[in-house]
Amino acid sequence: MATRSPGFNAATALAPIFFLSGVAALVYQICWQRMLFISFGIDTESVTIIVSTFMLGLGVGALAGGWIADRFPARLLVLFAACELAIGLFGLSSAPLIRAVGEFFVQSARPSVALANFVLLLVPTSLMGATLPILVTDAVRRHGGIGVSIGRLYFVNTLGATAGALAIAMGAFRYFDLAEAIQGAAIINFCVAALGGLLARRSR
Repeated sequence: MATRSPGFNAATALAPIFFLSGVAALVYQICWQRMLFISFGIDTESVTIIVSTFMLGLGVGALAGGWIADRFPARLLVLFAACELAIGLFGLSSAPLIRAVGEFFVQSARPSVALANFVLLLVPTSLMGATLPILVTDAVRRHGGIGVSIGRLYFVNTLGATAGALAIAMGAFRYFDLAEAIQGAAIINFCVAALGGLLARRSR
């Protein structure tokens, strides 16, 4: 039993951490979409470009996260913390960056707009997508059960995303503008990164 205790504790602690990660991710998605809508307008093409770009980045990140997790199995929680830290750093600079890109491409053709959005959001969305396979690999390495590990982590992350969306929908924009909401999400990322780093240290 003693050999399974650290894995169990780590798996239990990861649930609220990944919940917070989901909260931040949905706050980013909603705020970034609104900022891009301001720059490129709200129509079917703009919505399709932005949502597709976001989902494509998550998919690329999931593939990259699985590849990285297979090659660094002993440092998975450190990698997770690094991803969250990088997401938070991008978040802090994202508002002026999105405005600058929007001003530069505002008169461009749709293909150029699509490419600009993809390049702009590729790094943060890929990092978001990488976190799940990294944590799943860590959970499976500790106590097995790939189906249970994926289900538990995906559930808490989705629950966090729902909470983030509700927080925005239920009145967060009454008290914060887009830039302030993004900064709040970045602070959540930094807290998640710190907690992930502490958990990695304790797990060793």
